[in-house]
Amino acid sequence: MKLAIVAITSGGVQLARHLGAKLPEARVFLPERLRRGDDDDCFDKPLAVWLPGLFREVEQLICIMATGIVVRILGRELKGKDQDPAVVVMDEAGQFAISLLSGHLGGANDLARRIAEASGATPVITTATDVNSLPAWDQAARDVGLMVEPVANLKNLNRLLLEGGRIGLVDQRRRIADKFSKVPGVKLYDNFAAATRSSAEGLVFVTHRFLPHLQNQPEMLALRPRDLVVGIGCNRNTSAGEIELAVRNKLKQSFLAFASIACVASIDAKQDEAGLVEFAENNSLPLKFYSAEELNRVEVPSPVSLHAQKAVGAKGVCEPAALLASGMGEMLIRKQKVGNLTIAVTEIQS
Repeated sequence: MKLAIVAITSGGVQLARHLGAKLPEARVFLPERLRRGDDDDCFDKPLAVWLPGLFREVEQLICIMATGIVVRILGRELKGKDQDPAVVVMDEAGQFAISLLSGHLGGANDLARRIAEASGATPVITTATDVNSLPAWDQAARDVGLMVEPVANLKNLNRLLLEGGRIGLVDQRRRIADKFSKVPGVKLYDNFAAATRSSAEGLVFVTHRFLPHLQNQPEMLALRPRDLVVGIGCNRNTSAGEIELAVRNKLKQSFLAFASIACVASIDAKQDEAGLVEFAENNSLPLKFYSAEELNRVEVPSPVSLHAQKAVGAKGVCEPAALLASGMGEMLIRKQKVGNLTIAVTEIQS
């Protein structure tokens, strides 16, 4: 569920209905005792029992109730800013829209501003970079669809922004460079080598390249574009675990980041392949499938696969599927056989 609005008082329900009309992707939830018709989404369990389940299902949550209620109920549900949904709290009079959880990565700050515009409330934003009129690395990443890795290092790089510390930024495709061009202390470098040789206290790399030991370097942050397509062919009943291990190892060997995978592609004969579907679901990756006819129309660097041709009618699977899904992008990893799989990786054509 994209967005849920929860109200628990009659005044709050009126505000919730108003916001629900302004935010078409939202579902409004209210207590059973305040039901007005059969179309209402209502809950009959105590809020403290019911709300955590909703919290785990949604991407964004608006709670029209006291902030203390939300904190006490959801406090034990929190996992991390990269996993928790955005939460905004409003009073039933609609005076304030408070960004409470996942302000940047989850989008709660933007949601609070959006709610304020829709209702006339005052948005309450407390993240330090926002109140100091500075771009934050996680907000800049979210704005253009970059993944943050590792999330634990965000606090160090955002702290350097606030303190005017020296930060080296490598962003060869200028995905976020313009947002930081006038920020004191941030300097743009052409490549990794130049940045790492500099006197920078912190380093930010916008790249799909694998960076060794990133987890052990608190002064370094990677912002990952989702621009890799993994084409996969596999034998019947290949497990999700074998697929994941093979993909992770093959990407690492080629210095490519798993976090930059945009989607997985294969032949339509594999739409019911349980291990492939499970692998994609476990990593929240979309799956794209193509017919043998579509795959056979694509020119690929590797020789025809007699095995694939006999089994599914395609001259090849992983390479043409990856090429099609990437818009005929650059082939970064040619067909590699790993156990029960064949793997190829392309970069999405931009």
